[in-house]
Amino acid sequence: MRDWRLWLLCSAAIIALDQLTKHWVVQAFGYGDILPLTSYFNLVRAHNSGAAFSFLAGAGGWQRLFFISVASIASAVIFHLLRKHHRQTLFSLALSLVLGGALGNLIDRIRWGYVVDFLDFFYRGYHWPAFNVADMAITGGVMLLILDSLRKPTDKKS
Repeated sequence: MRDWRLWLLCSAAIIALDQLTKHWVVQAFGYGDILPLTSYFNLVRAHNSGAAFSFLAGAGGWQRLFFISVASIASAVIFHLLRKHHRQTLFSLALSLVLGGALGNLIDRIRWGYVVDFLDFFYRGYHWPAFNVADMAITGGVMLLILDSLRKPTDKKS
């Protein structure tokens, strides 16, 4: 893209979709409510005060500031990389997805002290941890970063 700010529009769209869906869940569900939709998928309202897979969720509260700091620093680094590499399409798309997801979850942490999750997939007694649109964007962005790194020729010095 000619202008690096267009990648920020992608991030903004992720943030908007993430916050819109979380708003709907918070309005429609009480904490812990479950709406079964299929034999393998529920809509739920879950709160995650930790990170991925509830990492550090029971750490006593200090993790909120820690995760806010990590997300803020990561977002600043991603912002810098987007400005510097905005013409690399796959790399920049990946970064914009990660940025949008990180900021979507950061908004929750600042606003409520936890992240709202609502997508609950399971098979028999095995549940994948509930997640949200921001988590999907981060995961998709990381997968694209891996793909991008595999596509790039390595610098071989003899």
